[in-house]
Amino acid sequence: MRFTFLGTGTSAGIPAIGCGCGVCTSDDPRDRRLRASALVEWTDPEGHDRAVLIDAGPDLRQQVLSHGLGRLDAILFTHNHVDHTWGLDEVRRFNAVMRRPIDVFGSAHTLGHLRRVYAHIFDSDQNVQPSFVANLVPHELEPMEGIELWGVRFTPLPLLHGQLPILGFRVEPAGDRIDADWAPLAYCTDTSAIPDETWPMLEGLSTLVLDALRPRPHETHFTLQQATEAAGRVNAARTWFIHMSHELAHAETDAALPDGIRLAYDGLTLG
Repeated sequence: MRFTFLGTGTSAGIPAIGCGCGVCTSDDPRDRRLRASALVEWTDPEGHDRAVLIDAGPDLRQQVLSHGLGRLDAILFTHNHVDHTWGLDEVRRFNAVMRRPIDVFGSAHTLGHLRRVYAHIFDSDQNVQPSFVANLVPHELEPMEGIELWGVRFTPLPLLHGQLPILGFRVEPAGDRIDADWAPLAYCTDTSAIPDETWPMLEGLSTLVLDALRPRPHETHFTLQQATEAAGRVNAARTWFIHMSHELAHAETDAALPDGIRLAYDGLTLG
């Protein structure tokens, strides 16, 4: 069972367009950050390979080609923002290769956004002419109500992204036939606050993945210091920060973090 960081950057990506700062012009490949997305891959109890995406941003095509991903069974969406959803049209290629629909999961708010933006997919019978569009099956998620997908449990965790309620995900095997040293893992991107009811679901983690945008305050994201404090309270065996801006140089920032906390980078695979 593997967990891969396909993208670890903020909404502008790094390098940012028109920026000549030290991070955007860095030779360190860890400073090149696509928009935030993650991939969970495993072999199910029946011996079938499975692949589930967390978010599908505008860099999705580049991410899956770089990873060599040839199948996709489901997508879990954290929220409706552009940098987490505007790659959805790309998944039609997986439909063509696999010859079956793909399940997509999100809150009612997120699914409503997807139906509006991707009307050509969800209301394809209204298209002017037949065209090659994705074949998706939407499923509404309720906070704290876990779903089991082919032997792995994904539990939606309430988080706050400024004033917007969004979802994180706790990921763990649903039985003893699948194993991963990095699980249980909680994926918490775009986080500015963790509600009281969510903290118990962050107990006993092997891995915490947490938003850490930049050193300066931001209304809708944890700062590096706030993320470090939250990680200390969770006390997972290992914490990886994501959704970093170009204000955080990888090598310099990573070296200053407490033991057990590190910056993730694009292509990093656990397991």
